[in-house]
Amino acid sequence: MIVEYIRYNLPSGLNAQFEADYAKAAEFLKASSVCLAYDLTHCEEEPQRYILRIIWTSTEEHLTVFRNSEEFKGFFALVQPYIPQIEEMQHYNQTSIAFVK
Repeated sequence: MIVEYIRYNLPSGLNAQFEADYAKAAEFLKASSVCLAYDLTHCEEEPQRYILRIIWTSTEEHLTVFRNSEEFKGFFALVQPYIPQIEEMQHYNQTSIAFVK
């Protein structure tokens, strides 16, 4: 399991459209056999900032299975306009340091 974080810094006025487009794009993530979970968070202090967290089965399956799938085509068509606003897009390994209440 691997966690991908994508950090966005949007121009003013794009929040509502961005969230609407990601609500649609999320259906393609949900349909993917290699996507285990996802969530989109919105910064309170800096409202132009968002972080998308996607949990994939592996980096390799994300890059080879998902990116070559029909689900990716639908997903990318919706999120492509926001690619220039990405500040970071990286895969991370989880550590044993965690707490969920």
